[in-house]
Amino acid sequence: MIRVNNQYDVEWQAGMTVQDLLDGLKFSFRMIVVKINGQVVLRPDFATTPVPEGAEVQAIHLIGGG
Repeated sequence: MIRVNNQYDVEWQAGMTVQDLLDGLKFSFRMIVVKINGQVVLRPDFATTPVPEGAEVQAIHLIGGG
């Protein structure tokens, strides 16, 4: 099981990447920061970074304003 934003429990699947996780949660924000177990994952690496079983994931949507 993967915990996302201390709110969602997502069933872990072998080979799951950050992009798979975001797609499954329908998180399609252009400006998003993702951390896995406290480590930042760069956006260009979303499709290739695996999410380990039992991970604590933070997906933070950045909002600009003025």
